[in-house]
Amino acid sequence: MDLVVAPDLTRWEWKDEDEYAHVRRLGILSDTEHRAVDAARGEVLAMLTERTGVFAQAERWAAWRWDPVWPTPCLPRPVAATRR
Repeated sequence: MDLVVAPDLTRWEWKDEDEYAHVRRLGILSDTEHRAVDAARGEVLAMLTERTGVFAQAERWAAWRWDPVWPTPCLPRPVAATRR
């Protein structure tokens, strides 16, 4: 489950809830796993409300900007597979 939060923390929404419900209907996710996801969702919403954890420095992160003097990051070239 992805949580999409506005930079000012005033609005939020869960992303892909319909897909999650579908996975539940198919039985791919057990009741135990669902309870763990539900508990984690509660924990992250508590952090959001209390402005703790990953949300503790939200104002600072909302103001963050890429420094134009930084080089553009590049992914490494793929390593060729070796034959056995």
